[in-house]
Amino acid sequence: MADAREPGRQFQVETHGLDVIGDGDRKGTPRTLFWPWFGANVSVLGMSYGAFALGFGISFWQALAAGVLGILASFLLCGFVAVAGKRGSAPTMVLSRAAYGVRGNRLPSVVSWVLTVGWETVLTALATMATATVFTRLGRGGGTETEVVALIVVCGLTVAGGVTGFDLIMRLQTVITVVTGVLTVVYVVLVADHIHWATVNSIPSGSAQEFIGALVFMMTGFGLGWVNAAADYSRYLPRSSASRGVIGWTTFGGSVAPLLLLVFGLLLAGSSAPLDKAIAADPIGALTTLLPTWFLVPFAVVAVLGLVGGAVLDIYSSGLALLSAGLPVPRYLAALADGVLMTAGSVYIVFFAGDFLGQFMGFLTTLGVPIAAWCGIMLADLALRRRDYDEAGLYRPDGRYGDVPLLPLLLTLAATALGWGLVTNTAASWLTWQGYLLGPLGLGGRSGAWAYANLGVLAALALGFLGTLALGRGRVRAQESLPASVPATTV
Repeated sequence: MADAREPGRQFQVETHGLDVIGDGDRKGTPRTLFWPWFGANVSVLGMSYGAFALGFGISFWQALAAGVLGILASFLLCGFVAVAGKRGSAPTMVLSRAAYGVRGNRLPSVVSWVLTVGWETVLTALATMATATVFTRLGRGGGTETEVVALIVVCGLTVAGGVTGFDLIMRLQTVITVVTGVLTVVYVVLVADHIHWATVNSIPSGSAQEFIGALVFMMTGFGLGWVNAAADYSRYLPRSSASRGVIGWTTFGGSVAPLLLLVFGLLLAGSSAPLDKAIAADPIGALTTLLPTWFLVPFAVVAVLGLVGGAVLDIYSSGLALLSAGLPVPRYLAALADGVLMTAGSVYIVFFAGDFLGQFMGFLTTLGVPIAAWCGIMLADLALRRRDYDEAGLYRPDGRYGDVPLLPLLLTLAATALGWGLVTNTAASWLTWQGYLLGPLGLGGRSGAWAYANLGVLAALALGFLGTLALGRGRVRAQESLPASVPATTV
């Protein structure tokens, strides 16, 4: 298939890995960032977040406010991180070395890798379950055989996109945006008569703690799940690209679809208690129960393409994170290895796991804490810098950014310990050890009013950001006072 942007050019496996993108390969404008971010977040899974939000025991208006604030704020963080890509033209987890040191950065790289592999696994499993549900309603299978075939197709599409790389992903996301956007509008029109405003408006309000819990869940489910990959696409832009444009198009592209889908999802879930409950078990498949039979196949296309759009970006970035963690292989082999893990994890979720929602929420909040800490440190470090990155120094332990500086690592560990002490995940048995600070800090313990507010994510973000601003200024100034590529092992 030829790339329409360059007539006659064929798609081929991207050879870029952790290296800096050369001036000759930089292209596009900030506006082009809209396509990958919109395509990755236009999934109908956004509607299911309406049920997830109401599950915190809050009203429609509270859930709407939590969703709008959480989605916009979290994707704005992605926009800020994306500026680093334009300034340094390297993957997100390579640019992070400026804050963490070349080898010290392996800690956040491993966390980033686990998060992205987890997300791509969840999205692939959801696409598989949704396809099986559609075929069950059509009366043409829907059992184990259908799930196996669907899993193979979805995994194949995801791995192909992740292995091939940037050019194919940008084209794929454009197609996904158009097809999924149009079919989602049709879905909304078809099921609009299932909305009962009186029922929705009668949902009682929840407490401030429950509102905060929903807000943080929205942040971790949307933008905070992408911050560790936010510069992976902006790194291809010319250095002269406007930072405001990078921030604006990343935020707009990532948030516009989830905002619209969330509103409709809140209306649907709030109108039907059975649908609200069904979404917890099968977030995508449950939405098919409202559809006429003739639209089930187009809906399957919507569901699969939307979820694959997100999974492709995840597997691409997870491969880069794995390389940054120290795996000495080409990028495409790292993406392929992640694809194997993704497939194995999807098999477990589809065929063996029980409660999906409880495990999903536990996964988001648990990894959301260290990622929030990393995000705070990364953003503060970026804000402190007055010069573009020393590209050579990002790859040299004896260079400008050092090897294993203690400050960012200690801040990350401290912020993570604080954060895990302020979150609870009782639905996931393997996470019952969390929340150990809720009692000592007078917040009511693991069964008190603050138990499900997920304060730990916000606390980790704040501690990482403020700690770096307060303690890291001198280190950054010392780094920037050195000539490019001069050894700086003591900085």
